[in-house]
Amino acid sequence: MLEAVSFRYSNAAELALSDISLRLRAGELLGVLGPNGSGKSTLLGLCSGQLKVASGNIRIGSKLSTEFSRIELARSVAVVEAKESIAFGFRVIEVVAMGRAPHLGLLSLERPSDRAVVHQAMQECDLLHLQDRAVSTLSAGEQKRVSIARALTQQTQVLLLDEPTAFLDVHHQIALLDLLRRRIEQKKLAALVVLHDLNLAAQYCDRLLLLRRGKQVAQGAVEEVMTYRRIRDTFDCEVYVGFNEINQKRYFVPMRSESAVDLGENFGGAHADRIRQAP
Repeated sequence: MLEAVSFRYSNAAELALSDISLRLRAGELLGVLGPNGSGKSTLLGLCSGQLKVASGNIRIGSKLSTEFSRIELARSVAVVEAKESIAFGFRVIEVVAMGRAPHLGLLSLERPSDRAVVHQAMQECDLLHLQDRAVSTLSAGEQKRVSIARALTQQTQVLLLDEPTAFLDVHHQIALLDLLRRRIEQKKLAALVVLHDLNLAAQYCDRLLLLRRGKQVAQGAVEEVMTYRRIRDTFDCEVYVGFNEINQKRYFVPMRSESAVDLGENFGGAHADRIRQAP
């Protein structure tokens, strides 16, 4: 839980995040949306303990995040960063197994139960056929799946994922988010996920936080946050907002800047009005 959290990078004139309050609930996937530089990765850095708040508090359960030791924090929160250094010299199975480190004893010896957790995460992330490959030889999308599998092996109650679908093909994007939804619902996890794809956010998130220039634009259910006007004003572009009658979800089509004019000329203004006047 974030309580009026603000943060400023050293020597920066403006706050990177300003007065953000947020409650992350068990069994929920909360998406964070916003343009580049809006503070999304900074928010995850604060939640993971990598950055220290300038003001406000962050709580995990009933404790302040600053009261956790590094091991306690690693047992409670798993993080997948947008950009991670490549684990040169390590095989896929070795990197995924690193997620068990917070749970191992003083001798750091793996138990059969640890190996079972690693195997399950690799299977769910479609990595078993790559387990003996050096991570440095994998594609960017495959490396992303390794990072996600490692986070799942930590078996934490909180997941912080920064652009987890980046570099993934469509099949693995859907497979990953389906996997996250299952894990969240079955194990009552709390997940905070930075996304750039508006359609994936609308499909999978329970609630959304919309940021712009370090400030909260909106927070709430998809239909409350992802309105035409808010998306247009936040991202400074025209986006057609539609409704999928099959799954009852909203969908979004980015448009060229002159598209609204073209639609008005070609279709008597009806479609242009739909774009401009949607809620």
